[in-house]
Amino acid sequence: MKKLVTCSLLAAMVVISACSQQEQPQKTEKAAAVKQTAAKQPAQTDNQNNFVLVKGGAFVSTKSSYYGQDLKLPDFYIGKYEVTQKEWVDVMGSNPSQFQGGKLPVEMVSWYDVIEFCNAKSIKEGLKPYYNIDKNTKDPNNKSENDQLKWTVTINEGASGYRLPTDAEWEYAASGGQLSKSYTYSGSNNINEIAWYWRNAGDKYLDGDWTWPAIENNHDTTKTIGIKKPNELGLYDMTGNVREWCWDWYEDAEIPSGALRVVKGGGWIGDVGSAESDFQGKFEPNGFGPDQGFRLVRGE
Repeated sequence: MKKLVTCSLLAAMVVISACSQQEQPQKTEKAAAVKQTAAKQPAQTDNQNNFVLVKGGAFVSTKSSYYGQDLKLPDFYIGKYEVTQKEWVDVMGSNPSQFQGGKLPVEMVSWYDVIEFCNAKSIKEGLKPYYNIDKNTKDPNNKSENDQLKWTVTINEGASGYRLPTDAEWEYAASGGQLSKSYTYSGSNNINEIAWYWRNAGDKYLDGDWTWPAIENNHDTTKTIGIKKPNELGLYDMTGNVREWCWDWYEDAEIPSGALRVVKGGGWIGDVGSAESDFQGKFEPNGFGPDQGFRLVRGE
């Protein structure tokens, strides 16, 4: 798909990713963050063990935005890791990422790119595609003023293929499912244990307030998957590294449904507020950036 990206789009993405709330870690946390290096071996990523079965039920985490609601999810499988560049290239044949590396998460992918990947991977593995993609019919539910694609995408209920998680599925898995300990982030209350974000994703640990020049000068980047501590379900990088696309339209009192898609988990650019598991980020479905990736889901 032909892509156009401007400095203003990236700047907007950065502002959305950043949060005004600052978390000041203790000196011991800073020391631990500095000691985290790429020399630490990531978990294995073989095809047989790439997915974790998430047992369904009601939300256990008291920090979840869904806690106390009359909502019970069925069982589902979710990727243990964010989709890597190697996985993307194996299916799509090319690598769109800004930061190149086979075990780095793929980024610079739009919501539409990811939907196409899900179907292509399903077909490659002999599974029934989960999505119906009509590129010639404008989606009547898409109210975005900046999305020129507006493909109509519908789902094949019960299909065996790969798909994106819903917002609820993502948050349920990130918070630990039925094993949840009600952490603020996915797997810990100490963000440096489980996430790559703007303070620790570069040459040194950054102090002070979030600024884009500080991030650029610190050479912040994405990191190899699976290096940080996993959450209660054994899922890695659900906080930080790259923000992850979800299926749902974003909506609140000021933004109508159909303008933006949900993104979750924060990324290497973002601050701690956008990294909290219950935080619901938003992005144009045709938008993409160097901190925008995803992970896969399959039915039980």
